[in-house]
Amino acid sequence: MILIIDDDIAVRTSLMLLLEQKNYDVSAVASAAEGLDLLRKENVALIILDLNFSIDTSGKEGMQLLRQIREMDAQVPVILITGWASIDLAVQGMKLGANDFINKPWGNEHLLQSVKTLITLKDQKPGQTGRRQLDKEYDFQSIITEDKDMLGLLEIAGRVSKTDASVLITGESGTGKELIAEAIHQNSLRRNRPFIKVNLGGISTSLFESEMFGHVRGAFTDARTDRTGRFEMANKGTIFLDEIGDLDAGSQVKLLRVLQDRSYEVLGNSRTKTVDVRVICATNKNLAEMVAKGTFREDLLYRVNLITLKLPALRERNKDIPLLIDFMISNLRQLYNRPKLQVTQEAMKWLKQLPLPGNIRQLKNMVERSVLVSRNDLLDVADFTTHIEKQPTVISHPKLPDVGSMTLEETEILMIKRALQFHHNRISKAALALGITRSALYRRLDKYNIPYDETSD
Repeated sequence: MILIIDDDIAVRTSLMLLLEQKNYDVSAVASAAEGLDLLRKENVALIILDLNFSIDTSGKEGMQLLRQIREMDAQVPVILITGWASIDLAVQGMKLGANDFINKPWGNEHLLQSVKTLITLKDQKPGQTGRRQLDKEYDFQSIITEDKDMLGLLEIAGRVSKTDASVLITGESGTGKELIAEAIHQNSLRRNRPFIKVNLGGISTSLFESEMFGHVRGAFTDARTDRTGRFEMANKGTIFLDEIGDLDAGSQVKLLRVLQDRSYEVLGNSRTKTVDVRVICATNKNLAEMVAKGTFREDLLYRVNLITLKLPALRERNKDIPLLIDFMISNLRQLYNRPKLQVTQEAMKWLKQLPLPGNIRQLKNMVERSVLVSRNDLLDVADFTTHIEKQPTVISHPKLPDVGSMTLEETEILMIKRALQFHHNRISKAALALGITRSALYRRLDKYNIPYDETSD
């Protein structure tokens, strides 16, 4: 049974009609006391709770009721119904254990998706699934692993894929976040619909609206033709928002609106469009720390992380390294027409003990470079050691510039040029030395018109 707690009879009636049309068993009450009484007596599958369910509009009574609900039942899913003025309250509610929050006026389709997702996830119980059983139930052939923790993560991903739950994938660079996102899409009911990838770190603030929501001809100076935005491209499918931690504050607000209401406006056109899309986000940053520092919106974090999948670093599952290498070598045999390619056991053992801060991406590059450079079909330790890159040393300077002698922008330009020079124009290494992402460095190179050689990376 779904329980609705709201003092507004119009809201109760609308929600009951909507849910009953989808064959849900629904009960609706107008007070906290009635709601708690039903929760004690009935088997409640989900609760829809209005934070301001009495004359008091502060939301305090709603918060108190949420606490009482959680004390009685820690597992029952709770959806908060809130107005724009109560977004801060909704975030507090998420901290107290609510599972989702939806704005008034709500979109019926969005609300039904949330209800279906939360009830489905509640009914499914995790188990200890082996690789063989996992492959029977889901299509994870592109993900190479026998690691126990990774298999557990894939089981969660498989169960989540059948819902429309928003998923946040975290982990270090090169751990395979995009691969997991694609796997979730391929195992979902949207598998035959578009899967649109967006690198948010590579989109400048000025182009964000145009890229994400599209524009009409004449919307701005260079808008010579209409442009379809990424959300419209992903309609009925899945949109993968990579590097969401790189999004600036202004763009976070714009993204939050479309994620909350599933609506947006095309740049240069005031008509509101709606979109039906499943959202998967990824980042290598700690968003909780960013929230604490005020650089990432707390309400946006709660909007994107209904389910969080944290991918382990490759060094934490180094038993998978031989499996990954065998898979890579198998592909390279066909790609370079070298059917006798193999890696010695000594080389496998040596590769397993490497720290590999770049994870799977670094391992793949190392293996492919070794295959390209070595004339041997049997690759040994020596074939790989020549491609181990030394850790960058600290660039020492005799004297830092005096305060007032350079602007902040001039200092940034100087450091970027020095990093590029030191790392021989290798963008990835220069970005790592500067403590920023490659896409962030590319934006600065374009902003300051700093020449660079892309082929050297």
